[in-house]
Amino acid sequence: MTKIHFAAAATGQARAAREKLVAAYGTVAPQEAEVVVALGGDGLMLETIHRMLDHKLPVYGMNCGSVGFLMNDFAEADLPARIARAMSNELHPLRMHAVTMTGAVEEALAFNEVSLLRQLRQAAKIRILVDGKIRMPELIGDGVLISTPAGSTAYNLSAYGPIVPLSANLLPLTAIAAFRPRHWRGALLPSSSEVVFEILEPEKRPVSAVADSTEVRRVISVAASEDRSVCARILSDPDRALSERIIREQFTV
Repeated sequence: MTKIHFAAAATGQARAAREKLVAAYGTVAPQEAEVVVALGGDGLMLETIHRMLDHKLPVYGMNCGSVGFLMNDFAEADLPARIARAMSNELHPLRMHAVTMTGAVEEALAFNEVSLLRQLRQAAKIRILVDGKIRMPELIGDGVLISTPAGSTAYNLSAYGPIVPLSANLLPLTAIAAFRPRHWRGALLPSSSEVVFEILEPEKRPVSAVADSTEVRRVISVAASEDRSVCARILSDPDRALSERIIREQFTV
């Protein structure tokens, strides 16, 4: 792949890296490219995946940020050869369908997670339905999230949710600082599940819904399910296979 479109985060390090790589390999517009090289951290990778969905281009990330879990190591040399050797990982997002207190309906895709969060000092009260059946009549706390396998090492892990291998066909459902039931951490659901969150007392206890970087405030209900019709491809070096990184993260102390 020699037709590369470079995308960089708005940091000095990422911009300097882009300048060097463009000087060495050139760059083309997304509609002419065969691959996108994203320079930054995981946030930039997610942003690039969303922006490039319509172009159906694979994204090869190089870490110019901090953690860079989804990224490969940065190096200037032999970039076309590295891309040619890279392994392809197919990611399917969650589709969020949110209804607000005004009756507005908003949809968004999430490659990491769909999260519901209390907006004010009052704890959120949320009812959880899975495939039309009430599984949690009332969850009281800061909120709840449902994650993709790829996103299970992100916010989900910070909320003490389980890490899920890419091939597991499971979606982690994880409580965020649950007050009641106090010891409920969440559940693992089949990837075919449709989860509906109903907000109880929305006037007194407003809740926002977030799909990756898209936030919808004052929701009254949110539905989330995996959308297999949408696919993003991210490329990883053979020695940094994404599936291996996710498994290895389970043994990181």
